[in-house]
Amino acid sequence: MNPQPQPPATGQEDEITPQALRKQYEAGATVADLVATSGMSYGTVLNRLRTAGTVMRTSWQTRRLRENGQARRRLAARLRTLYDKHGATLTDLAAAGAGTRRAARRLLIEAGGTPRTTQQTLRMRTAADAPARKKLAVSLRARYEAGASVPELAEACHYSVATVYRLLHLANTRMRPPHRHGPAPRRRRRS
Repeated sequence: MNPQPQPPATGQEDEITPQALRKQYEAGATVADLVATSGMSYGTVLNRLRTAGTVMRTSWQTRRLRENGQARRRLAARLRTLYDKHGATLTDLAAAGAGTRRAARRLLIEAGGTPRTTQQTLRMRTAADAPARKKLAVSLRARYEAGASVPELAEACHYSVATVYRLLHLANTRMRPPHRHGPAPRRRRRS
């Protein structure tokens, strides 16, 4: 049963902005709590929350949020570790327990983390993949120097020809002359 709204003081309803309601809701207040503290009707509170672009929680999410503040802090710390040390994205954090990207971002900030840009994430992942890429480049170089052509290497590794060229350049491979991907052709003697 919803609590009965208390009549607001003159002009009080106009002072409560949708953003203020959203901030309270995202901090853990329920719609019923906001009705009780603001004196507005249930429908008005819902409309103002929607106007502010609030992502509404299910009752299960609200119970989980309120059950244990320490559990929330532990989740936020775990998500920050995944984000900072393992290069996880906000989408990864949402799948790891935050629920949504917005909730993941909020938990990350609560744990003292700073959200990265997409470019920063790409650079971080590229740096983490560098040793494996270098190892692959060295193995491609050995096969190339043994006589394999770039198209053959691309087909064998399921990479594009351009990617194979980049990897070969990464391994400082001395390239054969253009369009001569195999052993040198034998010249015919004229009779």
